[in-house]
Amino acid sequence: MADWARAQSPAAVEEILDRENKRMADSLASKVTRLKSDSDFTSMTGLLTGSVKRFSTMARSGRDNRKLLCGMAVGLIVAFFILSYLLSRART
Repeated sequence: MADWARAQSPAAVEEILDRENKRMADSLASKVTRLKSDSDFTSMTGLLTGSVKRFSTMARSGRDNRKLLCGMAVGLIVAFFILSYLLSRART
């Protein structure tokens, strides 16, 4: 507000208003960016929560599913090691 008292001409007032407007627009843009990133994080959290719930339900549902789950876990671990071996060989 001290700038307003010092303003002597309409051009100076307009310059002050432009600077304030740009500052507020930048502040608003940064808030929008933060809100978008929070929204992305929330949707990803929801996706992971749903996956964990389905996985837990499958693990609790019976012996046959436990065997399947164990087989899938072993298969994924073996696939990981095979891929890491192949990638290390491809680099050399």
